[in-house]
Amino acid sequence: MNTQKIITLIAAIIGVISVIFLGLIIGAGDDAVKAGESSGSVDTFMYIAYIVLALTLAFVVVFTLKNVFTNASGLKNTLIGIGAFVAVLLIAYAVSTGDTTEYKYNGLVATSGESTMAGAGLVAFYLLMVVAICSLLLGSVKKMIK
Repeated sequence: MNTQKIITLIAAIIGVISVIFLGLIIGAGDDAVKAGESSGSVDTFMYIAYIVLALTLAFVVVFTLKNVFTNASGLKNTLIGIGAFVAVLLIAYAVSTGDTTEYKYNGLVATSGESTMAGAGLVAFYLLMVVAICSLLLGSVKKMIK
């Protein structure tokens, strides 16, 4: 059996177990979960979900790094992509200004630095959205020309 079949089989088993756990949680009902009567089973399922998430993230990071370092041209392209993303973030931060208006949320006041970071996040999102739309349009136009 090759590795791909084993991984597919493990994913299918985890999927079936997840459906069974979901059925058990739904079967307990909302009132039982809210009252804490089935908190033991819900907590157990949550810990299992955390473990699966951690394992998935670990595998993604390990295999991504393995692929990046074994493929030299891929490493170059990855570094260019990371550099472009950092450049977008720096441009967004430079363009954003702190707001002197006092914003309150649950009794907490947002500082000027927090306001600047929120603005930078929005500007970065808008810049990346424009780049994505332009690349989609450019690809469509190139396809139409051919």
